[in-house]
Amino acid sequence: MTDVILSETWWWPFVMILVAGWLATDVWRWLGVFAGGRLSEDGELLIWVRCVATALVAGVISKLILFPQGVLAETPVWLRLAATGVGFAAFFAARQRVVVGVLSAEAFLLCGWLALDKLG
Repeated sequence: MTDVILSETWWWPFVMILVAGWLATDVWRWLGVFAGGRLSEDGELLIWVRCVATALVAGVISKLILFPQGVLAETPVWLRLAATGVGFAAFFAARQRVVVGVLSAEAFLLCGWLALDKLG
């Protein structure tokens, strides 16, 4: 009898994942909405949060460039550094548009990788 009950409730773990995922993220979103109106943009707390967020992004980018995994590890480090430089230059040339910097760095990396693959 328990086998019949378990086979009929196959969807229960998925409901729990959805509810738990919703609760875990939505609570913080609502707290952010309520607290966000009371915080000063120039306050020390938000400056600290921006600094931590920037440091995390810089750490992730550094790890991707210096210690990549997967297919990216097959590219030489000089190519990854050159793509970073091209993306950085394109970012400033396009009046600090992040999308332009990211796409140009990706295009440079892919073209360089394909060129090295044809040479090798």
